[in-house]
Amino acid sequence: MAMEGASSFPTWEEIELSESYLVCCMFQEAAILSSSIIEQLIEKNGKTNEDNCELGDMLESAAMILVQSYKELGRTSEILKQLKMLFGSVTAIPAQVFLTGVCLQIPDGPSAEVQEILEEFLSKWRYVDGKYYSVASIEEFSNQISLGVDKYLEIIELYVITFLGRILGNLDLAISWVEKFPLPEEKRQDLLRQLYSMNTLKLVSSSQSSALPLQIDECTTDSTSLIEEKSCNGTANILEHRDQSKGENTMKQSILEFSRRRTPLWWFRTVTLKFGSSRLVLSNGSIFLGFLAALVYYTVRRKQASLWSVLKRQASSTKKALVDFWQLAFSYQVNPLAAVQPLPPATRGSR
Repeated sequence: MAMEGASSFPTWEEIELSESYLVCCMFQEAAILSSSIIEQLIEKNGKTNEDNCELGDMLESAAMILVQSYKELGRTSEILKQLKMLFGSVTAIPAQVFLTGVCLQIPDGPSAEVQEILEEFLSKWRYVDGKYYSVASIEEFSNQISLGVDKYLEIIELYVITFLGRILGNLDLAISWVEKFPLPEEKRQDLLRQLYSMNTLKLVSSSQSSALPLQIDECTTDSTSLIEEKSCNGTANILEHRDQSKGENTMKQSILEFSRRRTPLWWFRTVTLKFGSSRLVLSNGSIFLGFLAALVYYTVRRKQASLWSVLKRQASSTKKALVDFWQLAFSYQVNPLAAVQPLPPATRGSR
């Protein structure tokens, strides 16, 4: 029975199958299979209760396929809720998967659910010995879930600068949150500088917007010529256009920011090679870099061989020219006694 249970655990082949469903636009099948794989992997991790790097990679790959499938199915608003349900807690979700899910869900419209999950995620980590560890794993002395400092601070910046500052426009809340939340002092000052700069730009923009209606009123009451009337209409059109496009520009900037933060799923796809009982797992990124290096090496060698051939031909031509010149120079017969021989009789008579 134990052997049957062990054989029922997911393998890389099943993850690759769910990825094939995704590539073939069978998004529903990909979502169902990847969800099943995540559930079985978490069950296995709960039974073994050990830190397994391969198990973590399998969880991250399956979760990325699930997130991408939900995006293609138009269910982005359910991504974070589904991930939390499958993993049991937000801290158990792989950091890159969580970040990708947030970036996909926010453009559909900022919601209290996204803000609540982000705050829950950030509040459940403690800094210990150069890393962030989940509070639950520290208190229970169980399998510790750790998170790199850079990744944790990246999620904080996403929440404070992008979500609270740019999308919600609540800079006061963002500043208050940064001042109270336990952060490295250098990072706190950096975030505060960005927020104060955004607040200054917001105040300048609002003051300019409030000054424009006064100019429009003066223009309409005192205008006596066609030129002044056209100027007023132009100012009003500019104000109206700014009001309509303000929200659209903010959302476009946020979406572009999310797009830059997202890591393409293709780069993390893996290829599994079997050699007897051993297994070698290669990512598409490493395969691509290896192919690129081989292509560069082949191009350099080909150009080198071509250059060497040209040099050999030139050297051979030069050598042949020198040999021909040498043979020509020494083929002319010179009589060494010509200088001491007497002149012919006719020559002497003429003198």
